Amino acid sequence: MKSNPAMKRPALAVILLMACAMAQPLLARTAKAPHVADGPTAAAHDAAKGDALFEALLTELDRSKAQLKMDQVQAPYYIEYRVNDVDEFTAEAAFGALRESQRSHLRVIRVVVRIGDYKQDSFYSQGVGTASILPLDDDQIALRRQIWLLTDEAYKAAANAYAEKLSALKQFTADPNPVDDFARAPVVSSVGPTVKLKVDEAAWNNTLQDASDLYRQYPEVQSVSASARFSSVNEYFVNSEGTIVRNGQSTATVALSGATQAADGMRLSRNPFWSEERPEELPSHDALLKESKQMLDTLKALRDAPIVEESYRGPVLFAPDAADDIFAGLVGSNILGHKPQLGRPNRTTGTFATSYKTRVLPKFVSVVDDPTIHQFQGKNLLGSYDVDEEGVKSQAVTLVGDGTLQNYLVGRQPIRDFPASNGHGRAAPGTSPQPGVGTLILKSSEPESPADLKKQIMQMASEESKPYAYRVETLGPGNSPRLLYRVYASDGREELVRGAVFNELDVRALRNDLIAVGNDPLVSNRMGGVPQTIICPSLLFDELEVKRADTSKEKLPEYPAPALKK
Repeated sequence: MKSNPAMKRPALAVILLMACAMAQPLLARTAKAPHVADGPTAAAHDAAKGDALFEALLTELDRSKAQLKMDQVQAPYYIEYRVNDVDEFTAEAAFGALRESQRSHLRVIRVVVRIGDYKQDSFYSQGVGTASILPLDDDQIALRRQIWLLTDEAYKAAANAYAEKLSALKQFTADPNPVDDFARAPVVSSVGPTVKLKVDEAAWNNTLQDASDLYRQYPEVQSVSASARFSSVNEYFVNSEGTIVRNGQSTATVALSGATQAADGMRLSRNPFWSEERPEELPSHDALLKESKQMLDTLKALRDAPIVEESYRGPVLFAPDAADDIFAGLVGSNILGHKPQLGRPNRTTGTFATSYKTRVLPKFVSVVDDPTIHQFQGKNLLGSYDVDEEGVKSQAVTLVGDGTLQNYLVGRQPIRDFPASNGHGRAAPGTSPQPGVGTLILKSSEPESPADLKKQIMQMASEESKPYAYRVETLGPGNSPRLLYRVYASDGREELVRGAVFNELDVRALRNDLIAVGNDPLVSNRMGGVPQTIICPSLLFDELEVKRADTSKEKLPEYPAPALKK
């Protein structure tokens, strides 16, 4: 369970609008027209038999490879088709009443055509591919005609983009970044079984209504809702290099949301959520009602909790639920090997862009991203996958070893010092792959028990003549504390407080002020554009600044809520 807001997957219609616009401009240099790779073999066609969509993709790839050529334009050196067949059920209830319950099924295709060669190609501006919706019926001709038109469109866009890129490069007197545009990758053949969505829609509608109906016992709560999303996604990937992939993944997420205001107007909220592989792994009906009641009890306690002092600087202990968010935000978002814009000499982007082979964490901390593992301490990991969205096999990558940054997560767009993909090119349906997290794990060579960490902050507070230290249970947006407790140095008593923000909780604090790590890692499965998993134990900082949030402009409702009636 996580207590920060669950990341909602963007609507597929929005994804399609974004897909053609998303681009990571790359570097270029003059090149000769290459020969298109041999493409899928007879064995690939045999593997696809009985799957109409798979067969249509391979058949059109063969035709495109053989026939796609405009006068005075290079033939493609690379063609790629990726399809996500998505079956999804979503439901939401608020104040005990159902306000959404729908089942949707669609097929999203993304077509990429590259002209030039691996060193310099057309993946620039409008040449990053096209996306659309495919027919749901397994009609070979209907499927193939749609694929044919999209391939033609992608080829023409690639031709225009290539000319635009060559023109843009004329402003540089020398090659600003001698890195290839596209990395070669081994041919992969991985044809797995498809998955089907199996969910009791009526039962979940009832569960969500019951969970959100508990608001009747809490008249001070202003909003309460419960939502669920269940999906099965079968992904198909074929390219002209000969790679063919079919895999399926199911996900199930349920989220609660509640909000209220304290008497002084301060807004308070909770958003616990659970993401699992199968619906049966989520909390049961009775367990979810218990969680909903606990969320509402906490909101009531927060209304009556004292406000934090004006300023505090001292030890802070983050429980695993909060530590996962810090780890994901400060490390996970900064170890991605994004290729810089055209003409930029940087290795990559982000806070760690210039930190390669330097210390970014304490020496007792290491970080690995390992999407090859499917379970951790008996829990299924949504961040696991066998082949990424660029047709490259997944692999474990040690990102930080003994505190030193050793690697970035890289897809098939190379960056300086990293000429090949390490299997982390990830993408939501219809979008362009970007470097992304799979299963990100923080490890310590000196782990400590939660009890020892609490004793340590009590001792530190006492030595600094402070009456208390802070322990953070959960975080909200911007890493602001939602459940924050004073831990009194005298007896370990904990007191809930509200209205705090952190000042300078950043990568420098993570490097210099993190002094201990727990032995209590928490698995946090997360649903965003692509599923990922964050695994992190408790984190103890010797010095962080906690300040009072400015909520002076918050106002209570001008008149009371409707009376509660059974």
